[in-house]
Formats: sequence, structure tokens, C-alpha cells
Amino acid sequence: MGAGPAGSAAARACAEKGLSTLCIEEHGTIGYPVQCAGLLSASAFAECGVSERSVQNEVSGARMVSDLGGELLFDARATKAYVVDRGLFDREMAKNAADAGAEFLLKTSVSGISGSSLQTRGARGREEIPFRLIIAADGPRSSVARMLDLQRPELYLAGVQAEVPYEMNPRYVELHPNASPDFFGWVIPVSGTRARVGLCAREHAKDHFDRFISRYGGNSLHLASGVIPLGVMPQTYGRRALIVGDAAGFAKPTSGGGVYTGIRSAKHAAATAAACVARRTFDDGSLRDYERRWKEDFGKELDIGMKALRMRQRMTPEEIDRLCRALNDPDLIETIVEHGDMDRPGTLLRRLALKPALVRAMGILFASGVRQVLTG
Repeated sequence: MGAGPAGSAAARACAEKGLSTLCIEEHGTIGYPVQCAGLLSASAFAECGVSERSVQNEVSGARMVSDLGGELLFDARATKAYVVDRGLFDREMAKNAADAGAEFLLKTSVSGISGSSLQTRGARGREEIPFRLIIAADGPRSSVARMLDLQRPELYLAGVQAEVPYEMNPRYVELHPNASPDFFGWVIPVSGTRARVGLCAREHAKDHFDRFISRYGGNSLHLASGVIPLGVMPQTYGRRALIVGDAAGFAKPTSGGGVYTGIRSAKHAAATAAACVARRTFDDGSLRDYERRWKEDFGKELDIGMKALRMRQRMTPEEIDRLCRALNDPDLIETIVEHGDMDRPGTLLRRLALKPALVRAMGILFASGVRQVLTG
């Protein structure tokens, strides 16, 4: 259900395992509307198994700017992330799934679930489609999860982004933590003369965005908005359904990105689905293996990320500025370059927590807060 990256990855993996697979997508065009910043870590891009046709730029580092004078620049001197055209990217993922044998039903939405039948309405009118198992990749507002009365993720952020003419070094993403009281703002280089400027916030996102975008002129080439769910839903399976990607709340709390965890969860869901079909058992006890799989894979990282986000939300702009200045130390920058991972930040946080220079600059309370994030 859903032909975004997670849905197409699940469809491809299921089809490759010999399962009869139908992917239902509510929109008439895969990849539209765009609701993503379009920045994928190198690991996430590799997980997707696509060509580089959608790649518009490659990024090797980042600048963090506090807006109070503190700045930090690090450069890995190797590609760490790809800026992609999400429309082309999503369509290639869907094509790969179709080539593997999955069928796609576009311009169709699910209106109800009864036992092992889906009620749909759309391009072919009203239909009832029998199923053995649903993999729900229908986004932050997952209708499948609501229909099955599964509890939703705990926190939702609104995101707004515009593509604007802007000259910048195309190797570096800019991060502006003080652009939003809840998250951060970003400037992603599409090229040396164009950038995607955006932010996320719990409330008043458009107001925060209007203030932020004013620094970059008013000539927007493209405006996009979306919702980011943070905090995994308490149970990601039940009643013949497995919930993956943003529908399950798998977006990373440290960056808002959901492609890596979405693809990983889709592959775990496909493996669980294949095992259930082979055994012909679809009870909750059989589906529970899906939750064990993704928790062992990236569950701890999401937990650390949520604790880090709560800690960040308690920090004042002055404390964030002090952190930027403290991190601008050759030894700490080397640690960030060597151990930084957009998808698995836990290792870097542990390394930084052991650095006396950071503890001295930020104080004992900060250090104890980092330890609490890592240990719970």
C-alpha cells in the first residue's frame, strides 16, 4: 500500500520472493506530489538499488550555523549523501518493482478493510480485493493503521521547503538549528546556483519558514510541504498487516529522513510476509517476527534519536551557539568526519561524549544529558 520508496521496495522484495504482489497508490503519478527534501545518505541510496539517473548533486560535508555567530564546517572529502530528483527516483523504484513482477494500481485508495478483503475506490470504480497480508507504506497519515485501530506515532512535525536560486558551495549542506525551535532549518545544494531551503516545526511552521526563507530572496522555483512522524508507533503489526516506513513512524529524529529506515523496514516486512505465506499463518504471533527484525536492525538508533531530539528541544539558542563553537575543534571535527553516520548517529554521540573539550565547553549538565540519551 503506497508507491513511495518504502512501498516500492516492499513490492519489489515480495515479488522477487515469488509472492503475488499488488501495490495500491492513491495518486495518479508516482513520485508526485513531492513531500521530501530529496537528500539521501550514501547508505540509503545504496539500499534502494537504483541507478544514478535521479542524482542531481553529491554532498561531502556540512556547515552548521547557529545564527548567533557560531559556525562549524566539516568535510569528509568523499560522497556522504546524494541530492536527488524525488519524482525520477520514486518512479525508478516503482519500475524496478514492476520489473520484478509486482502489479501497480494507481489513482486508487483503500476505503475499508474487512477480514481478509480490501474495499477500494478509484480509477476502476469500487472493488473488493482479497489479500493474505497487507504491507502498509501509506505515509504519516496511514489510513490502514487508522482502520486497524493501531496507535499512531507520538509526534508530528510540519515541513515546508522551497527551491530557490542561490549560489553556494555544492559540496556542503547547511544546517541552521535556530531556524526552528523544535528541529532545524536546512539549505541543500541542488547545484552551485540552486538550493532547497526548508525547515520543520511542531507549530507555526509557515511563520518560521517565512522568516527563514527571507534570507534567500523571494524567487521560489518550487514549494513543497509535508509531515514527518517521529516516535515509532507502539505496535507495528496486527490483523494481517505490517506497517513500514513513515506510516510506522520510522523517520529519523535526528534528521527527519525516512528513506533508509523505510527501505530497511520494507525488506524486513517482505521477509516476514514470505515466511507467513510459506507457513500459511497470518496471526499476530507470526507477524511479531517483523517487529523483532526491525528492532534488532535500527530500533536502538531510533530510540537514541528521540532522546537526542528531546534534549535538543530543551536547549536555548545561546546553548546551541555554544555547542557550535565547542564542536569547531580540530579533534572533534576529525571525530565527526570519521564516525558521523546520517543513519546511525549513536556511535558518533558515544565518541563525542568521551571528549573532555566538549564537556568543558558545555558543562557537566550537558555531558550527563548526553549520557542519558545513550543509556536511557
